[in-house]
Order: sequence, then C-alpha cells, then structure tokens
Amino acid sequence: MGTAKAALEWHGSTLLRRVTGIVGRVVGGPVIVVRAPGQELPALAPAVEVVEDAREGRGPLQGLAAGLRAVGDRAAGAYVSSTDVPLLHPAFVRRIVGALGQDEDVVLPEIGGHPQPLAAAYRTRLLGVVEELIASDRLRPAFVFERCRVLRLSETALLTDPMLARLDPGLSSVENLNNPDDYRQARALEPPEVNVERFGTLAPESGPRRTVVAACTLGAAAAAVGLTLDEHVVAALNGDQIIRDPELPLAAGDSVAFLAADAGG
Repeated sequence: MGTAKAALEWHGSTLLRRVTGIVGRVVGGPVIVVRAPGQELPALAPAVEVVEDAREGRGPLQGLAAGLRAVGDRAAGAYVSSTDVPLLHPAFVRRIVGALGQDEDVVLPEIGGHPQPLAAAYRTRLLGVVEELIASDRLRPAFVFERCRVLRLSETALLTDPMLARLDPGLSSVENLNNPDDYRQARALEPPEVNVERFGTLAPESGPRRTVVAACTLGAAAAAVGLTLDEHVVAALNGDQIIRDPELPLAAGDSVAFLAADAGG
C-alpha cells in the first residue's frame, strides 16, 4: 500500500476509525484495537481501547489472544475484524454476533467457499485455547476451529437475515483491500445513501425537511444539508443514539435526525 492501512483516508476519516466505529455501533462491550509493538495509529474515538501484540509478526492468533485478553470478563463474545474492510455494515456485524449462542464457540462466515476468520465472532473463553496454540507454534486460525464448536454460515445462511439481505446483499462487508488498486476502486464508490431529517429551527423554511444524502460520516451528512455539528446541533442515529461526533461512520439505510440544542447539549 505504501502506507499503513489503518491510516488510509476514507471520505474525511480513516479506515481504522471507520471500522472501529461500525463495530462500536453494534457491540455492547468495549472496542479493542490490537496494534503491533510501537505502531502509530490514527486518531480514534475516546472510548476505543488500544493494546499491543505480545510479539510482532506472529499472525492473527497473536492479535486474537491480545484482544480476548483485553476484553476479559467484560463480554462473553467478541466480533473480530481486520482493519481493511471499509464496506463493513452494522447489519453484518449484528448477524454474526447474534448467531453466537450458548452452543457455539465461534460463528464463522464462509463466503465464496472461503472461511472468514477476521469477520467472525469468538467466545472470550477461547483465550486459553488460543494461547496454547501460540505456545506450540500452531498459528493458523484453522487450528482454533479444530478445538471448538464452530457454526459456519454460508452466504445463503447469512442472507436469511432480511435486514442484511436488504442493506448488504453482496456481502461487501468482507471485501478487504489487498493492494493500492483495491483501495482506489473502493474509495471511488459512491458513499452510502442515508436518510436525513431536520427538526425545529433546523428545518428548512421551504421544501421538505426529509431528504436522502450520500455520506460516509455524520459530519458529511450534516454538511450535505448545510449544517455543522457544534454545541448548537445534535443528531439522533436511527431514532436512538444521540451523538455529535462528526467522524461517526454511517452506512446504507441509516436515518439521521438533526435537532437544535443549547450549549449544554
């Protein structure tokens, strides 16, 4: 790539900020970033936690162990993602995490006949198994799957979820960026379409208060309707979360309501 994938620009933000933000919109527990020792990272949301690999160059299991260890007993399961999946949709994360029942240790999507260990959900209780495999230099994710109960979900099984089938029918959520051409092609795609509504004093004097805009972030959605996120403006995402973070990532099908607020929020 010529530069670290985490810091690659993505419509006014970065790949890492986007992926952590998408995952954070779905999971109930902490969002953990595992970095190589001494690796510099782009700015992240304040709630994101950063931990380091114990050793560099040991593959995905080393990172998985560090992440599961950092989560600890704060969550029973964890969604694991690579950095370079800018088309990741919250509906995909929700589908994978929602399939992790008491009888499964791993929910593993298989797309195009290929398992996706870096788009999967893992029970945090697997930490001991992962550490044993690392100690014995068995560093492939497949070795984990040999030691636990795995629910494998094909494209057909994944798309039985009507929301995922509507919002990410091609399962672009797992498309990663392996080279500069991949990045350029993905970056050239139109931003997702999101529904925007303005209330109260923010509503236009004429014309509809509801519109559809193309925006990858909350700040871009605000700018598309002539607003700036500051102490006078807040947003409600999908009728629920109240936010002001301009870099909060948006995805296809999102609805954003902008409301006036006093300086105290």
